[in-house]
Amino acid sequence: MKIQGPNHSNFNPYQKQLQKQADIQKEATNKEDKVQISNKAKELQESTKTDPARQQRIEELKQKVQSGEYNVDAKQTAKKMIDFWNNQA
Repeated sequence: MKIQGPNHSNFNPYQKQLQKQADIQKEATNKEDKVQISNKAKELQESTKTDPARQQRIEELKQKVQSGEYNVDAKQTAKKMIDFWNNQA
């Protein structure tokens, strides 16, 4: 009997491993991302909407800033910052 090279029976020992890798890649490309938002999260999202009075105040401040009429009292700002950090300790 004559043996014709190392792969005489057309058997590839790595074929099974190559097939597994191909299947994994195929599955990875077919996956879709999904997002599910719970009912509790939806309720929280609804409850965080801005109050109409607050929204109106925000719009007024935006207009003042854009027109250049908004002035900040530096002393009052500094005092509030100091009070904030003193209360954190």
